[in-house]
Amino acid sequence: MLGLDAAGKTTILYKIKLDENLQTIPTIGFNVETVEPCRGVSFTVWDVGGQDKIRQLWKHYYQGAEGLVYVVDSNDRERIEESKSELHEILRSPDMSHVPIVVIANKQDLKGRSTIYVPFFIPSTHDWPLDAMSCSEIVQKLGLNELNGRNRWYIQSACAVNGDGLLESMLEMSRLIKEYRKSGGNYTDY
Repeated sequence: MLGLDAAGKTTILYKIKLDENLQTIPTIGFNVETVEPCRGVSFTVWDVGGQDKIRQLWKHYYQGAEGLVYVVDSNDRERIEESKSELHEILRSPDMSHVPIVVIANKQDLKGRSTIYVPFFIPSTHDWPLDAMSCSEIVQKLGLNELNGRNRWYIQSACAVNGDGLLESMLEMSRLIKEYRKSGGNYTDY
């Protein structure tokens, strides 16, 4: 499970594993857990820290992966381009060139904040609340349609704190991994 720092990866992992909301701190290194989101579906999940200096190490964790859960903070409009860049960097790796991806559009329950500029480029004196980015907006901003069938992908809106969307994400990951295995790791032959 990868994504920028503060996207909610650790909260998601332990909500799925323990059905609890744990107080988390930034992950330095990784957490690894086997999770069983429902009967008959089991994953070993590597939750790897998303800080800039740790991202250089991601490649050591995804070798041999059969799927990628990529977590996005739906309220972090300022870093969505950075998130896109990191995702596409991951997918350039030969190890990840055809693996299925589930993007979790996390923090759908929160209102974002953004400074609004009025005409004549005069900044307003207050922030205006914005809704979280929709899944369709995140698809566009992450460039998922640019993958051209190389990686099968799915996006799910979610709220890690209350668990909304997490089971659906894991069930879809299970389905995509089964397709990936059936295709021999190459969707063009499937």
